[in-house]
Amino acid sequence: MELIDTHTHLDFPDFDSDRRDVLANSRALGVRRMVVLGVYQQNWQRLWDLVQADEGLFAAFGLHPVYLDEHRPADLTELGDWLTRLQGHRQLCAVGEIGLDYFLEQLDRDRQQRLFEAQLKLAVDVQLPALLHVRRSHAAVIATLKRFRLPRGGIIHAFAGSREEAREYIKLGFKLGLGGAATWPQALRMHKVLAQLPLDAVVLETDSPDMAPAMYPGQRNSPEHLPDICVALAERMGTTPLLLAEASTRNACELFNWQ
Repeated sequence: MELIDTHTHLDFPDFDSDRRDVLANSRALGVRRMVVLGVYQQNWQRLWDLVQADEGLFAAFGLHPVYLDEHRPADLTELGDWLTRLQGHRQLCAVGEIGLDYFLEQLDRDRQQRLFEAQLKLAVDVQLPALLHVRRSHAAVIATLKRFRLPRGGIIHAFAGSREEAREYIKLGFKLGLGGAATWPQALRMHKVLAQLPLDAVVLETDSPDMAPAMYPGQRNSPEHLPDICVALAERMGTTPLLLAEASTRNACELFNWQ
């Protein structure tokens, strides 16, 4: 069973003590490729250095809304420079992690919106997919995507919306990222949505080191957990782990233009 972790933060210090072991164990379990996402300017170089040392890792660069107060105006210009300089490199796969977060009330929504739109424009300019953080902001994100129309779509990370919102994202060319949060027994609304999602619209992810699945409560999440996440989600979706893994891998390869 071959898997792709479409959303990880392997560059975070949480993995500094055993990153090599995590990578080896993940590969042994079938997780062949992983996408590592940048969240602020200070981690882009560290992330790129990590990716360059392993041909099975792929980079996305972005300015995450949760770190809004850490971003400087110059960071957006620098992001454009990074994306332009690396355009066409096989290990640059997306713009992300970007988006809107309405859960944290202290984050200025107008500033978030401006930053989000500027980064969507960059994704259009460099012809890359966008990997989106969407927390309690589906309506605003969908409205924005309808205005920008990304030619290569992207992924709605940790999708937890309704069936209707799923349908809107799919029409806009986006895949729905599914991970640990949907495995928890209390995620009852999401379980109903999972059973209605088409396999050609989903990709699997961990968000490691965050969002540990129900079978690893309170632990650091890891790409090593992706096979167990796949098994748990397949049961909720009324399919087999193998079919879900095959669909997720196929969908990710199509999105990122991988062989």
